[in-house]
Amino acid sequence: MARYDRAITVFSPDGHLFQVEYALEAVRKGNAAVGVRGTDTIVLGVEKKSTAKLQDSRTVKKIVSLDNHIALACAGLKADARVLINRARIECQSHRLTVEDPVSVEYITRYIAGLQQKYTQSGGVRPFGLSTLIVGFDPYTGVPSLYQTDPSGTFSAWKANITGRNSNSIREFLEKNYKETSGQETVKLAIRALLEVVDSGGKNIEIAVMTKDGLRQLEEGEIDAIVAEIEAEKAAAEAAKKPPAPKET
Repeated sequence: MARYDRAITVFSPDGHLFQVEYALEAVRKGNAAVGVRGTDTIVLGVEKKSTAKLQDSRTVKKIVSLDNHIALACAGLKADARVLINRARIECQSHRLTVEDPVSVEYITRYIAGLQQKYTQSGGVRPFGLSTLIVGFDPYTGVPSLYQTDPSGTFSAWKANITGRNSNSIREFLEKNYKETSGQETVKLAIRALLEVVDSGGKNIEIAVMTKDGLRQLEEGEIDAIVAEIEAEKAAAEAAKKPPAPKET
């Protein structure tokens, strides 16, 4: 194997590109990021590492806007994400300037995936060590969309998806619990999915809600209130399952 993992352009005899697989491993070790598509809302949520006491937490963001109607969340290497986000933002503005229309979600997803794929096929470079979740509303039809890209340059559309650490367990949770929702119910589903791997509640969760009016980041107090509501619902459901206490004679 050692001969085939030093150059990105060399296949191993069994058809692997090891540098791409190493990039996928970097994604699997990154903080979890979840996207849930509703009928009128798309929610992005990420697991947030606790910041240092003297660090300004506003400078540590893993959910960003690409355009007025498109947002992105990522799992993996933050420095790689910064480069990819800047390239995507420039493409969004270039498209507006050239075509005089905003980009569609599929267009910018294709652009980001194409850029990631290019870095798996060129000498002297390495793959981007991140996977992205891209959400937004189509500027022509108003239909909400959720896409995922990975370091190999593959992209696909989803109703709900997860990337980063513990992605398999959260995906199983979403497969069992996903249904077409709207508004606050979509937000609650995304937070419930993240709580499967986040132990300390709302303070380690970052949530952004995309509507036709644009992207809005939820404040920590709003997230804490929703977490408390979810925990109350869970406690009520568990209490309902318990058999009633026997009556005293």
